[in-house]
Amino acid sequence: MPVEIARPALAALPDGLLDRWRNIPVAVAVDLAPECQIAPEIRPLRAAGQQPKLCARAVTAFCEAPDFGAVLQALPLVGAGQVLVIAAGGHARNAMIGDVLGGYLNSRGATGIVCDGAIRDTGTLATFEGFAVYRRHVNPRGPVGAELGRVNTAVEVGGVTVHPGDLILGDDDGLAVLSPDRLAALIDAAEAKLRLEAEWTRKLAEGVEVGHIFGLD
Repeated sequence: MPVEIARPALAALPDGLLDRWRNIPVAVAVDLAPECQIAPEIRPLRAAGQQPKLCARAVTAFCEAPDFGAVLQALPLVGAGQVLVIAAGGHARNAMIGDVLGGYLNSRGATGIVCDGAIRDTGTLATFEGFAVYRRHVNPRGPVGAELGRVNTAVEVGGVTVHPGDLILGDDDGLAVLSPDRLAALIDAAEAKLRLEAEWTRKLAEGVEVGHIFGLD
C-alpha cells in the first residue's frame, strides 16, 4: 500500500499568539496541562544549555518501521517554521532520519525534528544552528523500504496524540504538544505562572523565608 498523504486545512492562529508561546518553558505548559507532555524518554539531542528551543506547528509522518516512506513523502510539506514529527512506534533498530534529510529540512527553514524512534548522524545534526532535534533512540543502521506509512494524519508520539498543525514546544526539559484551541485558552495562565515564578525568585533573593513565600506551616 503506498504512502497515504493527507492535506488538512490548518486552523489559523491569532496574530502574536505563537510569539507569546515562544517565551513559555515546557515545564510551565506541563504544569498547566499535564496531559500535553510527550514522554520524557524522547530527549533533546544536544546537552542542556545547548539545545535550541522549539516552538513550531507539526507536520506528521507515521512510519511502519523499518520503512521510512512517510518521512520521504513528508519532506516537501514541511515549511519554514514547522517541525517534522515522526511516529515510529519507538522503533530502535533502524534510524528513520539522519543528516541528509535533516539537512534538507534545515535548508528549507524547518525548525526541527521530533522522532519517536531512532535517528542517526547525530554529530552533524547537532551542528545545525537553530535546528532542534529530539529522539527516543540513536542507531547508525538505516531504514529498509520506502513504500509505507501516512503523512499529515493524527499520530501517537510519546504517549500522546499529535495532529497536523498542533504546536510542539521543546526545550532542555523535554516536549509538550498543544492543539490550536488550547493555545489561546492557556496563554494568559502560562504568562501569569511565569510572573509568579519571577516573584518567587525575587523574594528568595531578598531573603524572604521559603515558608512565607510558599505558605508552609
